Amino acid sequence: MTHQPTPPHEPAHQDEDLARLLERLLSAVPDRTQKDLALEAGIPYPTLNAWMNRTRGTSRIDPEKLRSMVEVFRSWGVHTTPREFFAAAGRPVPGPSADEREARLLMLYRQLPEARQRALIKDAEAMLQVSRIT
Repeated sequence: MTHQPTPPHEPAHQDEDLARLLERLLSAVPDRTQKDLALEAGIPYPTLNAWMNRTRGTSRIDPEKLRSMVEVFRSWGVHTTPREFFAAAGRPVPGPSADEREARLLMLYRQLPEARQRALIKDAEAMLQVSRIT
């Protein structure tokens, strides 16, 4: 069964806790379960289940576990972000990840005319050279 990705332009879900976020995202993939998520994200099922039942706090979840769940949902075709998970878990929201920064840079680069792309590459090479000196 092929899943249609959730459009990235959907409105943000304000004040959504982790349990509600996981319920919403799991509902987007009806053939997947909490156990599937736990297994693929490398999280013990009882731990994930406790987060979903709100019997275990979420403010101390290892950031890598949150990122792992994001990646699992993305692999299932569901649009979500680390920012959404960190906010729902009550954790400080990190800045964009290296992958997100790289994707943004590539998106901007592709929108430039070819002459500007070449100029940007020259500028990046010059910045790299200066960073090697300092």
